[in-house]
Amino acid sequence: MIQIPRGTQDILPKDTYKWQFIEARLHQIAQDYNYSEIRTPVFESTELFVRGVGGSTDIVNKEMYTFQDKGDRSMTLKPEGTAPVVRSYIENKMQHDVNQPVKVYYIAPMFRYERKQKGRYRQFVQFGIEAIGVEDPLIDVEVISMLMQIYKSFGLSNLKLYINSIGDQDSRSAYNEALVAHFKPSIGEFCSDCQSRIDTNPMRILDCKKDRDHPLVKQAPRIYDYLNEESKAYFEQVKINLDALGIGYEIDYNLVRGLDYYTHTAFELMSDAEGFGAITTLCGGGRYNGLLELLDGPTETGIGFALSIERLIMALEAEGIEIPKPQGIDLYICTLDDASRTAASRLIHQLRAEGISSDMDYKNRKLKAQMKDADRKGAKHTIVIGEEEMDTNTAELKNMSDGSTKQVKLEDIKVLVELIEEVGS
Repeated sequence: MIQIPRGTQDILPKDTYKWQFIEARLHQIAQDYNYSEIRTPVFESTELFVRGVGGSTDIVNKEMYTFQDKGDRSMTLKPEGTAPVVRSYIENKMQHDVNQPVKVYYIAPMFRYERKQKGRYRQFVQFGIEAIGVEDPLIDVEVISMLMQIYKSFGLSNLKLYINSIGDQDSRSAYNEALVAHFKPSIGEFCSDCQSRIDTNPMRILDCKKDRDHPLVKQAPRIYDYLNEESKAYFEQVKINLDALGIGYEIDYNLVRGLDYYTHTAFELMSDAEGFGAITTLCGGGRYNGLLELLDGPTETGIGFALSIERLIMALEAEGIEIPKPQGIDLYICTLDDASRTAASRLIHQLRAEGISSDMDYKNRKLKAQMKDADRKGAKHTIVIGEEEMDTNTAELKNMSDGSTKQVKLEDIKVLVELIEEVGS
């Protein structure tokens, strides 16, 4: 039997309402913040991610789904959303748009060949935003504000926001030199990845999953001590404006973004809900001031974040927050013979065109079984059509919540719609 690929999941009809509810809210909040949706291809040139994510990263080296197309070009299913958005920004010359910064969001599947674990899949759905074209602490705060608004709008409370500053390029360079001096004498005690990072990207040693508990990681120099005055002033404005909005946070001096183009503000949101799991990160983001130039684009800056909808659902479950289920259909029509089945089919067709969700029995079951089916589908109203109803062209519209009935003319669609909508409102 052909089975689902390892590390993926089927989202069945009994659960898709959760995704629809979450995605609808994400769309609405993004629009409230004046972010417009962007849709980029599911696959891109492999070079985009090698350059835009980094050739030394685990994503590029170990996790990408890469293939040769029929033109012998290397293509990759996108493992993250920022590089494709930046590629589109550059290719479509969005720096010339009248509205600046360019503020966009996306909801899309991403693909990473990771070891399957709770809340981590090889295909997952990511919501992300990017604000490109302005370097301003207030934009950083707006992005963090949206992030917090999203999670709090679902009723989540066990949240911890961590922030840090990576500083500008001069600050990063000074800090990298300090990390090399700190780690190099004992680098043989670290994993093979960290041993290569010491020469290519020493900051990434700080967020290594294997060596996170090594004493030297905990004793590592703080990046804040290497920030120049401009970087400290920028970070201070971020903190002042977060305070002004009443957004609580903690400073984590080991919170970094290892890629060379990240600068200034970095942040992560964690869940400390009991039972959420060992990996507590819900979302991460930061400012990138070198990515566009790295991809042959203009000298522009950006900031963004990305979250996994799967992990958002996990957080809701850990806090016992239920997503409201669909209310059911407006009308279920029960039938007693073949002629009434044809009439019901025609009536349902007319009602659906008027926006009334309707259904009927397609298995030619007895009336009692049809009523049970109506109940399973959450029907707010039912109508039974048989020989008598066909002769008189009238039937009883039954309100399933209180058992009341009203006589209706089957051909008077307008009145029938009004009665159904009256109860629904």
